Amino acid sequence: PTMSVDFALIRKYDRPGPRYTSYPSAVHFAPHHLRGLRERIAANNETPRDLSTYVHLPFCRSLCWYCGCNTVISKKQSCSAEYLQYLEQEIALVSGMTNPHRQVTQLHFGGGTPTFLLPSELRQLTGILRDAFGFAPGMEAGVEIDARTLTQEHVDALREAGFNRASFGVQDDTPEVQWTINRIQPYEMTAQAVERVRAAGFGSVSFDLIYGLPRQTPESFSMTLDNVLKLQPNRLAVFSYAHVPSLKPAQKLLERVGLPGTEEKLQLLRITVEKMLGAGYVYIGMDHFARQDDELVTALRHGTLRRNFQGYSTQAPADVYGLGVSSISQIPGSYWQNHRTLPEYYASLERGELPWHTGYAMGEDDRIRAGVIMSLMCNLRVDFAEHSAQAGIDYREYFAEELDALRQFQDDELLSFQGDVLEVGAAGRFVIRSIAMQFDKYMASRPAAAYSRAV
Repeated sequence: PTMSVDFALIRKYDRPGPRYTSYPSAVHFAPHHLRGLRERIAANNETPRDLSTYVHLPFCRSLCWYCGCNTVISKKQSCSAEYLQYLEQEIALVSGMTNPHRQVTQLHFGGGTPTFLLPSELRQLTGILRDAFGFAPGMEAGVEIDARTLTQEHVDALREAGFNRASFGVQDDTPEVQWTINRIQPYEMTAQAVERVRAAGFGSVSFDLIYGLPRQTPESFSMTLDNVLKLQPNRLAVFSYAHVPSLKPAQKLLERVGLPGTEEKLQLLRITVEKMLGAGYVYIGMDHFARQDDELVTALRHGTLRRNFQGYSTQAPADVYGLGVSSISQIPGSYWQNHRTLPEYYASLERGELPWHTGYAMGEDDRIRAGVIMSLMCNLRVDFAEHSAQAGIDYREYFAEELDALRQFQDDELLSFQGDVLEVGAAGRFVIRSIAMQFDKYMASRPAAAYSRAV
């Protein structure tokens, strides 16, 4: 099925904005919101909700110049053993305040490069987590893998520890692009890594690609997509390169070569969509595609898709506990984030304190808006009658300005209203962030530079 997309419309609505892995987004977190958090966590722990546990493993052997993640570059293998000692302390503190009947239904190791850890350290860390929290049978366990340094020992250790989903950063297969972004990873290397994890019994493989990198051309990116499709990933995330050199100085190195403009990026996006749909993948929204038989597709059809700091998820509402430097946690109504640098993270654990740095406690208006924004981001529809009944508001009055602002999207056929239900059209998926932004009370108060552009 092809998708007739008017790229002029995407250009019209392409403005910087949050990715809405949370609402309010993390730029609004502040330390004073941590007051009373322990009490809120204690109250939440009376509930039998599942746990989704994220562990941030920040180390990388070298810096990829496009990277926007919180990483620590080191060639010293010993730094992961030191980090593990502190992680163990944090896990003990966190598990001490969680309900022992709760089980981890979703586990994710992200980074950095989780496979920077030695195979023995990966086993050790998973053992510590299992002892502290208890793993649910059939737990979904995903890990981000660097194909450049993956060994068979790593694969065996991860599989034994219960991991069943692997995510690979590919970014681009073209040698010129790889040289320019300081990430040399030939296609054969990726193919071999995928073969290894599949042979070990990993049920799901996903890839991350980036469009908008220096030296990318429609021809070169088309070749990357063809290569990737040969490996038949279960999921594919194709991100627009976020250029924020003020936050990530290494990105300035890419400016010397020159970055593709909006026109070229739109062309790369068009090729991506045509190729993916042509290969039978379903466009989930934003930058995600999945095979027809993937749980994300089922969840999208049943309206049960969720979104958290790991992106799209099919887990029933689970509380997210983030562990490690810079990790973010979330329970209904509250977010909190750990210190963003290793010295601060280590220092607070040495004092026997939880390494919390900042957070957010939601008010009633935040909850109402978060409900609408998450419904848009995940299900591409909002039943305002239902939201109004739950929140005890009259949405037409409450969102009068917002609904007014949506008229332009409606006129451009990006969304439609059937009674009280807003439905996002096929083309509207490309500008879903811009549609969601209309309900974001804080958008006006933030400089656009705080966010990446959607395209």
